[in-house]
Amino acid sequence: MECEKRGMLAVSMAGHDRGSIYVVWKEERDTVFLTDGELRPLSKPKKKNKKHIQIIRKIREEWQMQISDNQKITDEQIKYVLKCYRRERDAAKEK
Repeated sequence: MECEKRGMLAVSMAGHDRGSIYVVWKEERDTVFLTDGELRPLSKPKKKNKKHIQIIRKIREEWQMQISDNQKITDEQIKYVLKCYRRERDAAKEK
């Protein structure tokens, strides 16, 4: 079964990492596995309860294409996607 949230961005809403932005890498019943490419690389994703995250539905098209085509994703690509999102968010705040 394909994960509907895989590849989406999520914000941690609870815990010591509150406010951190992650990429949803894997989804199970009541949990998701999150990665940021640095502290939580793909080899060691963070396990978090779905109730404790907020999904950011906006995701870049080229990123979604890579995820859906099951192409090899690297930690560097995840860091780049998060960096782009933060830059866009900060630019929107300044306006």
